[in-house]
Order: sequence, then structure tokens, then C-alpha cells
Amino acid sequence: MQGMSERQYAAHVGLSRGAIQKAKAAERLVLYPDGSINAAASDARRAETTDPSKTRKPPEPKLKPVPEAAAAAVGDTLREQGLSAPAVGGGTTFLQAKTANEVLKAQERRIRLQKLKGELVDRARAETLMFRLARDERDAWVTWPARVAALMASELTAELGDGCEVEAALMQNVLEAHVRAQLDSLAEIRPGLG
Repeated sequence: MQGMSERQYAAHVGLSRGAIQKAKAAERLVLYPDGSINAAASDARRAETTDPSKTRKPPEPKLKPVPEAAAAAVGDTLREQGLSAPAVGGGTTFLQAKTANEVLKAQERRIRLQKLKGELVDRARAETLMFRLARDERDAWVTWPARVAALMASELTAELGDGCEVEAALMQNVLEAHVRAQLDSLAEIRPGLG
């Protein structure tokens, strides 16, 4: 056998065997004496005799576009683990995406295990508790002058003797000013206290 069979030629040109049989019957193929198909000569003859408006284009593969955020997430995950990652907008290979997926699964399992062991706490809950603690601390400092001003005024009056008297309201104003100054300086360090 010198040339190709109908099946081989059909696979070679990307057509069905029935289309090749029709082309053979219409004498659009070049055959060897044994009936096999001369591929090079048949390709040339088919190109000359085929109407371009009647040719079908092979359907393009239906691939869903990968969202840019997903590709960026794959790259970020691979870079976090010290693995090579494609440039932004570059093609991510299936192997890279699968590796990133496995890394993310392992990280998720590690975090879940740390939560079960009590090594991790919920961030939102911790922030809420810290806010409440800071607010309680601030409130304690703000109400402190009102609680101790009268007591301090009477102790100072007793210490100074009969000729001097310290008013509780004046002592409260002085203490409140002092506490406000302290809270303002703390607010610069820890916002949310003042």
C-alpha cells in the first residue's frame, strides 16, 4: 500500500469518512493504482476544487474564561509558598492551579485544626472584647473624679487645718481635667479609648 486509506486520510484532513468517500466519487482525490489516496496531491486538488464559502470551520473549543481574580489568587498562593507563579495576565497552567488549590486546602485544614485545639480565636470576637475592655477602662477613669473628689477634698481640708477649706466641686474639676489629659494622651497611642 503506497498511500493512505480513507480513514487515515479523513483523520489527516479532519473530515468524516463519508465526506472523503463523496470527494473520491466526485474525483476530487488523487489515487494510487492500488486505490490508496495520495495525500499531498489530494490536498492540492481539494484546495483547488473546494468552494471556500461552503467549507465549515472546525468549532473552537468552548473554554470558559478564567476570572482575573481567580488567576491572581492562584499566583498569590503559589508565591506565598515560595513556588513559581505566572506573571499577572500570563497563562496559569492546570498544574499551577491544582498546586495552589492543594496548598489552600492544606492551609484551611491547618487553620481548622488550630481552632479545634484552641490556638486560634475569632478575630471579630477578640476585637469586640478588646473594645469593651477599653471602654470599661475609659469609663472607670472618667467616673473616678466624681467618686473620690469629695473624699480627697475632706482629707486635704483636714490636713491643711482650720484656716483652709478645699471645695469638693473644685477638686472634681481639677481631677477631671487631669483624667481628660491622660485619656487624650492614651487616645493617641490606642485609638478608641478617648
